[in-house]
Amino acid sequence: MNTVKIEKQNTKMVAHRGLSGLERENTCMAFVAAGNRSYWGIETDVHVTADGELIVFHDDTTTRCTTERTDLTIEQTDFATLRELELSEWKGNTPKRILQMPTPEEYVEICKKYEKMCVLELKNPMTREAIEKVIDRIRALDYLDQTVFISFCWENLVTVRELLPEQPVQFLFSSFTEELIRQIIENRFEVDVCHKALTKELVDRLHAAGRTVNVWTVDKLEDAEKYASWGVDYITTNILE
Repeated sequence: MNTVKIEKQNTKMVAHRGLSGLERENTCMAFVAAGNRSYWGIETDVHVTADGELIVFHDDTTTRCTTERTDLTIEQTDFATLRELELSEWKGNTPKRILQMPTPEEYVEICKKYEKMCVLELKNPMTREAIEKVIDRIRALDYLDQTVFISFCWENLVTVRELLPEQPVQFLFSSFTEELIRQIIENRFEVDVCHKALTKELVDRLHAAGRTVNVWTVDKLEDAEKYASWGVDYITTNILE
């Protein structure tokens, strides 16, 4: 099995949770798999643990992705406990190798090694202190200039911009209103929109306002090629390349 190649024209491709169509999502193996291919960026998710540490994982609970079928809430569990959990393989319940939740540093180091953009989602509302910690960890690896912060939480991105006025940020959303588009343009945020809500008119309008458009999560070849023909700047995908 391999990625599905598309006619992407000038659109840049982002590997969703790493190359999650081939490897267990949000693991170092998924990040390396994306790093070895032509992706522009590698997307992942960061949570704050109960003891104030940072860990890479998508869901709010461990239920779906752990071999023991644990049901721990990420933000109510300490870092050491989460790191000890064994993640299941992408298919089946019996792992062929040990997988664990990465740290943000492990993720950034892989992106840096393979010269990929970090597309880093700040999961759930975060305190200013937590966001400062995320930024400091990336700064220590000298990779802030290759990082885009994304979030469904508007205030997370406001805080990023207060700390880093020129940092690229993308607001994640699945439906839009006139007021939301106005605020995005006024705040100089970029857009990361569910592909089902996207129209060519919206792409053209945002581009006219100087905003870039990322579209998630696109796994059908015909959809991706349509959005590329509309001129979207980025496509986030599990399996297309």
